Amino acid sequence: MSAAPLTLCARNLSRRFGPREVVRNVSLELRRGEVLGLLGHNGAGKSTTLQLLTGALLPHAGQIEVCGFDLARQPKQAKACIGFLPETPPLYRDMCVDDYLEFAAKLHGVPRPQIAGALAETKRRCSLQDTGQKIIGTLSKGYRQRVGIAQALIHNPEVIILDEPTVGLDPSQIRDIRTLIRELGDAHSVILSTHLLGEVESICDRVEIMHHGRLIYSDSSAHMQQYGHQPGFVVTLLAPPALAELEAIPGVLKVEPISATHFRILHTAESNCGALLLERAAERGWQAQQLTPLQTKLEDVFMHITQNEAA
Repeated sequence: MSAAPLTLCARNLSRRFGPREVVRNVSLELRRGEVLGLLGHNGAGKSTTLQLLTGALLPHAGQIEVCGFDLARQPKQAKACIGFLPETPPLYRDMCVDDYLEFAAKLHGVPRPQIAGALAETKRRCSLQDTGQKIIGTLSKGYRQRVGIAQALIHNPEVIILDEPTVGLDPSQIRDIRTLIRELGDAHSVILSTHLLGEVESICDRVEIMHHGRLIYSDSSAHMQQYGHQPGFVVTLLAPPALAELEAIPGVLKVEPISATHFRILHTAESNCGALLLERAAERGWQAQQLTPLQTKLEDVFMHITQNEAA
């Protein structure tokens, strides 16, 4: 099966503010139907990179193509393919939702006969059907964020770029916005920046990690969760043997006592030492009660990757 077509391609982007280079030689690709997470600490260069990709900032070096249009030489055509939600949504708080989205549609060049249909469809997708006549400033932060996403969608762009789309929201609002973004990924290409690892885990197909203005890691979110993973398990033995007996089980690399009856056991990837341990426990009366595979925390993976880069 052939790969989905590219909707955005950036090559060797660099951007300085005075003497400080905040984006250094960044290259990335986005394919149709993909949700790409740009992950990094605050100050890593994520927002600046997104502003470069949308044409809000000009790079000092590098090239960007959006749906085959060169952003520097064909800015009107390229920007027509992009919907952008900055970290602070560009909302007019004294306007009602319908008037604001109609205004956004006109700015994006939606033909006048199509505006009503675009407005209705965008409100449906963003669950804003009952807010059309409400003043934006009276809405909750979660609904204001939905309006911000709606203005990025109103012209049905190929590429949607979201800068920290769930920052400052409560858990319920975060869940709703993440569900919306995941649905957008079915019909558009989406890039979102975040420093929230749960965001990557729940909605992103692929991850790019930025550190001090550079991209230092690129892979699927599933592979990222296995980065540096050491196979192992935690076992409870109510009548445990000496550590040497556990260490002698074929495939065991290391045994770490957690308590008098709990042990963390690391093993080789191809071994079946969990089954072997349970067999011996039954034979020798170790009273095994629970065996739980070790799970890699995404926070640990992120710290591992960034610390390796620093080293």
